Amino acid sequence: MKISRFKKSHKTLVFFASNFDYREPYQVLIDATFCQAALQQKIGIDEQIKKYFQCGVKLLTTQCVILESESLGAPLTGATSIVKRFHVHKCGHEGKPVPASECIKSMTKDNRYVVASQDRLLQESLRRIPGRCLLYLHKATPVLEAPSKASKKWVQRRAKNLMLGKQVEKIDYMKEKQGLKPAETAVKPKKHKGPKNPNPLSCKKSKKDKAKPQLKGVEQTAITKAKRKRVKIPAHVKAALGKD
Repeated sequence: MKISRFKKSHKTLVFFASNFDYREPYQVLIDATFCQAALQQKIGIDEQIKKYFQCGVKLLTTQCVILESESLGAPLTGATSIVKRFHVHKCGHEGKPVPASECIKSMTKDNRYVVASQDRLLQESLRRIPGRCLLYLHKATPVLEAPSKASKKWVQRRAKNLMLGKQVEKIDYMKEKQGLKPAETAVKPKKHKGPKNPNPLSCKKSKKDKAKPQLKGVEQTAITKAKRKRVKIPAHVKAALGKD
């Protein structure tokens, strides 16, 4: 492999390793379209990919890729026999297979795979998502695609956030060093407040309650006055009663 090609592929691997946690051995997820292209160009996938990466790699496929290739019949018989040679990675669709492209998309959500495919629609879909690494064949030559715009934008946005955070920390440190940063005031503990005395206005008796004892008092005075009233008997009446 030419030095310029090696530098480009190495630069791409370093980008994904430093920003998206890709690690050796790099896991290369291969579909039937890549195997079909390799068969047409009469190249050995295992040999060419290891020679191209010049580091540890692991070639993988999924059950969904194999089943889809088998369902397409005679045109992909050779590609099916090639894809079956790779290690079959569990994809979570066992018993309920899905199209190969959908299976690969789901596999790349939480894991770091280099996707080896000639499927243009799949490639376009993965380019829109930050952190997706693509490998394809240009005639008989493997090509590790440069980071997509989505991946570059994600890295730039993260770098800006880190720079802003560092600048804020530096400014706070300089303020504190020069005595410009106000000292943090100690938070006074809250005093436990006991139950408050009842509001005297809320304890006033209603007007109805006040009226009742007054009426009772009037009735009682009237009765006592009635008891104390003496009836004067005339003298001729008393004399008449004494005769009787």
